[in-house]
Amino acid sequence: MIHRIPSGTRDVLPDETREVHVITEALRGVFEKHGYGEVSTPALEYETVLARADMAEARPAYRVFDEAGAVLVLRSDMTVPIARVVATRYPTVEPPLRFCYVAHCYRGVRPQRGQPRELLQAGIELIGAPAPQGTAEALTVMCDALDAVGLKGYRVGLGDASLFGALMASLRVPEQSRPELLATLARRDFVELEQLLAAAGLPDEASQLLLSVPQRRGGPEVLDGMPGPAAEAASGMRQVHELLAPEVAERVIFDLGLLRSIGYYTGAVFEVYDPALGAPLGGGGRYDDLLGRYGRSLPAVGFALGIDRLHIALAGEERGTGALADDPQQSVARGGTG
Repeated sequence: MIHRIPSGTRDVLPDETREVHVITEALRGVFEKHGYGEVSTPALEYETVLARADMAEARPAYRVFDEAGAVLVLRSDMTVPIARVVATRYPTVEPPLRFCYVAHCYRGVRPQRGQPRELLQAGIELIGAPAPQGTAEALTVMCDALDAVGLKGYRVGLGDASLFGALMASLRVPEQSRPELLATLARRDFVELEQLLAAAGLPDEASQLLLSVPQRRGGPEVLDGMPGPAAEAASGMRQVHELLAPEVAERVIFDLGLLRSIGYYTGAVFEVYDPALGAPLGGGGRYDDLLGRYGRSLPAVGFALGIDRLHIALAGEERGTGALADDPQQSVARGGTG
């Protein structure tokens, strides 16, 4: 007899649980070493709290009602709950504030390979530390954490969420066209991006600029000769890079088309890639406007690592295989890392 479980979820059996525990404890050790205190928040939040954040691409998966009829949702990330905690529990504490977590989150996505509804994440939130110093600290902690769990081949893509928006504004892209252009770029669909730019009726020079700049990817040289509206973002990325220790800086690849699907990011954004997995292991960025929506305006930066994806990437590196299947179920079927 087969008893179904909810779509996009899975059972984690003892062997994998032990391996995941080793990973999460290594991450916790790094976070603690850097001065981050672990926080735990309710899995359920009031929908009105999450609605303050721009999270159309990370919408809640499940809704329930409390005894008073208010709508409760399972949290879709930990950044928003921690923003609420800062505003309500730390209203006058001098920043910076450093929090870390290991927690399950729930996303209202169509379940696909590598896109579960329930996901275990580990990450940090650095509250009250402006760019570029705060961004450099977050990247340093993230790389230290990945090194601690034994990941070898990873790279970090670094971009800026404000860059493409600044270009569109300077080139007078119609307001009604901008959201779809941003969503297309976030999907890395440059064919559709070219079609949308053509449909927007822009001059050829403007269309070529909007198509070519997001495809720049590589070392610091890709930041050279940036058009005026994008120069500020490029300068910010360069400043972050200069603050990184050599062993962290060598992991960084500048990616001027990098956007993260969650809409509260305002500046530097980053993602982690590994040849053993065909999808990002995690990422983060700056969200300098988010805390103000909850009552305490502070700059902030953070990241989250997907534990399942990290587990699969470690297994792939151990086997010496590249582009291992994105599906955590297939990792279990192949025997995990043991």
